[in-house]
Amino acid sequence: MQRMKQGSAMIQVHDLHKHFGGFRAVDGASLTIEKGSITGLIGPNGAGKSTLFNVIAGVLKPTSGHVTMAGEDITGLPPHELFHKGLLRTFQLAHEFSSMTVRENLMMVPGAQCGETLVNTWFRRGRIREEERALRKKADEVLEFLTISHVADEKAGNLSGGQKKLLELGRTMMVDARIVFLDEVGAGVNRTLLGTIGDAIVRLNKERGYTFCVIEHDMDFIGRLCDPVIVMAAGKVLAQGSADSIMKNEAVIEAYLGTGLKNKVAAEVAEEAAFGESHGAQPGLGAEAGRGGDGKPAGDM
Repeated sequence: MQRMKQGSAMIQVHDLHKHFGGFRAVDGASLTIEKGSITGLIGPNGAGKSTLFNVIAGVLKPTSGHVTMAGEDITGLPPHELFHKGLLRTFQLAHEFSSMTVRENLMMVPGAQCGETLVNTWFRRGRIREEERALRKKADEVLEFLTISHVADEKAGNLSGGQKKLLELGRTMMVDARIVFLDEVGAGVNRTLLGTIGDAIVRLNKERGYTFCVIEHDMDFIGRLCDPVIVMAAGKVLAQGSADSIMKNEAVIEAYLGTGLKNKVAAEVAEEAAFGESHGAQPGLGAEAGRGGDGKPAGDM
């Protein structure tokens, strides 16, 4: 599946730190997210992935370091300013307005709407109605793109987990998003809807030029969508490369499993040997292992 051609850096993170007292959640991370890419960000629990997202997206202030977006320093800017620059971030738990319909959730996303000022509600009702018609049309186009038009009039709180994730993705389509940070988009989502979400991400990247950075633990999903993949561990960037190369990287295996590949193999061999000895066998004796001289299993009476 061909994706949008990558270009210059959309996001650059340089020597970023975020400390909570003595705990270094992000500890000198540096990385680049190329324009037009779908970049994966993986790592074990506690690696600092979500904290990094929150610092880039302005939810948290960095302890030190710098973040630039298309060459502009955005370090420490609040989320609403970054929103207007086209930087959006979704969360592991969807944040919908549960008592509003799905369509209404989408229509309220764009800022500076005419109906938000008291004067306009008195004197510019025609303009407000015209704007609402345009927003409704755009919302319906988004719902059709995401294949969830059938729930347009459903209360958002009644949606499934996967549908709520699609709704969050739809919100990014109601404004001119340049880069979207997706935090565990697959959490609580069934395989069918996860495939739909993946299709939508690829289409937004290819057809509309969105740049994505995706936190996800499902390596099949990461492997299908993301290139490159960045690995974090203990608040630092540990490795970067294709999904295949990352899954073979010994440092990555050690970060996830707590032991290197060689040690893992050695542990498995030792375990097999211990099992064989406990059953009267010697390692490597094949089909005859564990049998006594009369051909019966050792220990049989």
